[in-house]
Amino acid sequence: MARKKRPFVKQRSPKRKQKSRYREQAKCRFCRRKIDEADYKDIAILEKLTTQQGKLFSRKRSGNCARHQQSVKRAVKRARFLALMPYVG
Repeated sequence: MARKKRPFVKQRSPKRKQKSRYREQAKCRFCRRKIDEADYKDIAILEKLTTQQGKLFSRKRSGNCARHQQSVKRAVKRARFLALMPYVG
């Protein structure tokens, strides 16, 4: 018994590469400006690196290198202790 030929089946297209949520940057914002350490008195910059709830953004989300992310962490803790930033949003 001869097999029936299957009708033409459309080939699946290869999966598309998903867009990244965060764009790649060459250096972190502190390295680009040649800032050695984040300043706890510079609240404008520190607020850009925290969520509405007061949590720190991850390195991937903020784009900081490891050294400056640790510096930001210390600066945020100092700013909270001195009541320059809230502990909770």
